[in-house]
Order: sequence, then C-alpha cells, then structure tokens
Amino acid sequence: MGMDLTKADELAGSVRVRSRLRTWVELLVAYGLILAVIWTPRPWQRVLYWAPVVWISVTTWLSFESWRAMGWRVTNLLRSMWVVAIAAVLGGVAVLLALHLGTLHAPAGPLMLFRTFYGYAIWSFVQQFLMLDYFFGRFLRVLRTTSYAVLASSLIFALAHLPNPILTPATLLWGLAACLIFLRYGNLWPLGMAHAIFGICLAVTVPARLTHNMRVGIGYWGFHPHHHRRNSDHSVSTPAWVSAEAPTRRS
Repeated sequence: MGMDLTKADELAGSVRVRSRLRTWVELLVAYGLILAVIWTPRPWQRVLYWAPVVWISVTTWLSFESWRAMGWRVTNLLRSMWVVAIAAVLGGVAVLLALHLGTLHAPAGPLMLFRTFYGYAIWSFVQQFLMLDYFFGRFLRVLRTTSYAVLASSLIFALAHLPNPILTPATLLWGLAACLIFLRYGNLWPLGMAHAIFGICLAVTVPARLTHNMRVGIGYWGFHPHHHRRNSDHSVSTPAWVSAEAPTRRS
C-alpha cells in the first residue's frame, strides 16, 4: 500500500509539472507572437497577424471549461456595473476639460462617433479576454501568489503598448484595477465596457501629437501629425495588442 501511494504521488507530481510547463509554453509563445506582430512592419505584419490568433484560439479551445468560467456571464453583472459608472463619470470630466482646453477632437454627431469607434469598442472586450482570461488565468496557475499574477498580467499588458508614453502607464494602472475587479466579481462585461469608455475618451481628448493617434510598437514611430488632421483620423479600432497600426481610420 505504501509503495502504491508513493507511485500515485509521483504520478500526480509529474502531471502537475507537465501542466505547469504546458502553461508556461502557452504564455510565452502567445506573448512572443503578439510582440512580434506589434514590432513587425507591413506588409509582413498582416501575414504574421494570424499566428497569435491561431495559437491563442487553439490553446483556449484545448483548455476551455465554459463561457461562465471565463467571465462571460450575468452573475455579478449588476453588482459590478459601478465600474462602468465610474468610467463614464471620469470620461465626462475628461471631455469637459478637453473642451475647455481646446483639445477635444471627437467625431461630429453620434452616428459618426459610432462609425469611428465601434470597432474599438468590440476590441476592448477582446483585450479584456486576452489579459484576464488568457494571461491572468494562466499566471494564477503557475505563479506562487495572486499578487504576482496580478502584477505579471498588468506588466505584460502595459509593455505591449510601448513606446507610447500615454498608453503605457494608462494600461498599467488599468491592468492592475481590472485584475483586482475580475478577482472580486469574475465578470468581463463591465470591464470591457469600461475599457471602451476609457480608450475612446483618450482618443478624443488627448492631442494626437501626444498619443501618435493611439499607435503602439513600430506603428508609433510611423505617425506623421500632418497626415492626421481629420476627426475621423483619431479612431483606435485596430487591436493594439495584435497590430502595430492601432488606428484604423474610417471616413
């Protein structure tokens, strides 16, 4: 009996080691591919774009438990809507301040606002899935403490927005807050909505010469202010985590 228990313990330990190794491989490959896309110039970027999409999709499918477990649920939705309310209030204050300072460059009218930013709104939810479900969920399994997992997820989220001097610190702060809120409520919906509000407010209130039109990676250095004078040029609909050309301009 003692030998059987020892063998069982050894087998369980071996399974845990393999599971941790697999998780680290998933994390490192996924993040490496994302960074490669962000820092690869076009036209190769458009081809490489599909590598992280396929890798993340396949590894998510292989470890899929349920939509509910991933945070796509109604549980705690109303209890966590205060996050959206705070984002809306802060966004409103930012718009009023930008209006006073003369830096507001929002599209003219609700329809144009929707056409300009609906893509970014959808991408906001994808970014929350990437940071919280894919990376944070895996860091929770391989790091010793929850605090380390929160810090690691926030750091890689922020580093993916380099060298943008506005987005990098902003995403670090938001990453820390989002991880802690997700731990408390386990719901992605309010975090995706709040992310969209914050991102759109940054795009329309901060001058493009400072944010480089919300670009990250190699696309940040390719920004030329004199080519981006129209209001529609300030959209941020293309994935910042998966594309170096963050804004997709819609006329």
